[in-house]
Amino acid sequence: MLAVCLLAGTAACSNEEPITHPSPSGSAAAGCQAAMADLPQTVAGANLEDHDGTVATWGDPRIVLRCGVDKPAKLEPTSRCDVINDVGWFAEQIEDGWRFTTIGRAGNVEVTVPATYAPEADALVDLSATVKKVPVVQPCQ
Repeated sequence: MLAVCLLAGTAACSNEEPITHPSPSGSAAAGCQAAMADLPQTVAGANLEDHDGTVATWGDPRIVLRCGVDKPAKLEPTSRCDVINDVGWFAEQIEDGWRFTTIGRAGNVEVTVPATYAPEADALVDLSATVKKVPVVQPCQ
């Protein structure tokens, strides 16, 4: 049933917001394809629930990975870059947790982690091998 919910992009199956599926192209699409083929079964202790093309979810409340997203609107050349396991991340605190977006990769990977999984950055450790499948274009500094 969750696969149907994820494919339909609807919240009818849950009380959570629908997930927007990115549509990467070129090297971003190739990197995302490689990353999505190498998803961990658990992230921050939560089990992989579903994955479809450019989106994967773990647990309830769900940790969401989206590959091929646009650059975050708040990301500036002077923004802080946190490096975790050789992956650079831009972090944004959101209503109930954190949203992390990679910096300097062929395709941007976004990971949203609810506060339930605090410390939220631990999820990035579990996802680093997957995210490294998306090639680095410009390492963050």
